[in-house]
Amino acid sequence: MSTYLELKAQAEAIMAQAEAARKTELADVIQGIKAKVKEFGLTAADLGLDGAVAAGPRKAAVKSKSTAPAKYRGPNGELWAGGLGRKPEWVRAVLAEGKNIDDYLI
Repeated sequence: MSTYLELKAQAEAIMAQAEAARKTELADVIQGIKAKVKEFGLTAADLGLDGAVAAGPRKAAVKSKSTAPAKYRGPNGELWAGGLGRKPEWVRAVLAEGKNIDDYLI
């Protein structure tokens, strides 16, 4: 029966072999892609790679939650601008307790 250290050494050797195989296959794939690009005269723009190669697919810009300055500070330091939309949980809790939200004005 193999010991833990022997199995660990075997696993590391297999991982090294797998990484070497990956690098070899990757080099073959890259060589094939370059050959096709040259054969067909493709550009990075043709392939949709116009400056976004390292970054991956583009994501939609995320709109920030609020640009308004905070008007209220909650009991645990939470901030709220008091705008339209759903009230934060701490505001609903304060109102449910019967307290006045104006007590939390900054």
